[in-house]
Amino acid sequence: MAEGPGRGVAQRAERRAERGPGALRYEDAAERSRHGNRIHGPVHRTTSRHGTHMIELPALPYPQGALAPHISERTIEYHYGKHHAGYAANLNKLLASGSGAAGSGTDGADVSLEALITGAGAGAVFNNAAQIWNHTFYWQSMSPDGGGDPGGDLAAAVDASFGSADALRDELVSAATGNFGSGWTWLVQLGGDPGGGSGGSGELAVVNTDDADNPLTAGHRPLLTIDVWEHAYYLDYQNARPAYIATFLEHLINWDFAAHNYTA
Repeated sequence: MAEGPGRGVAQRAERRAERGPGALRYEDAAERSRHGNRIHGPVHRTTSRHGTHMIELPALPYPQGALAPHISERTIEYHYGKHHAGYAANLNKLLASGSGAAGSGTDGADVSLEALITGAGAGAVFNNAAQIWNHTFYWQSMSPDGGGDPGGDLAAAVDASFGSADALRDELVSAATGNFGSGWTWLVQLGGDPGGGSGGSGELAVVNTDDADNPLTAGHRPLLTIDVWEHAYYLDYQNARPAYIATFLEHLINWDFAAHNYTA
């Protein structure tokens, strides 16, 4: 890579200026999430169809080609347009059939993804609900202006938990590279009270989950995630997962989104 993970600030500022004030910005997604989700992560709106609330697929927080050359428009087209959209379609079929209420503690008329993730138990409803949530969180964990180091309160928490931002990057690399098969690598606040407000130890940690699993089920607050399902990177990196992870951390990681989740 041409620039270290703590560099490139000038280049990112130039890219912001080139896109101009009309470009889609992270702050747009942050403002939406500030009002629509308990943990200030993804926003998933619902529409009513024949008395059943259906999950709408959220729009990407940037154009499909905005992450190129690091992640190609073709990868986003398939990953978002086929995989992410497919999970939403599958879940809505389950909700329409009445399966969505099972174990969620709701009557099925108006159920949130978070309620499904934490209450539905293992099975198709959980898998599809979690994968919708996980993917929306993943898109926001990246930015065309990403990279660099965390700042503010998050930087202090990173130093307290890992020793430095470089040490955190090393741990993310190790965890994401070693996450066998399909899954997700997360930066979380342990016991961070995903229901809202402060809570837990405040300590940050890197955790892996398998398949569709999600830190919400363990009571942790997700701050950002790396998708290590092969379809997230295969068109661009083939089987070179370490190259994808290195690029994510150097060029794409959205510390502003992580900081927003940490301080929410």
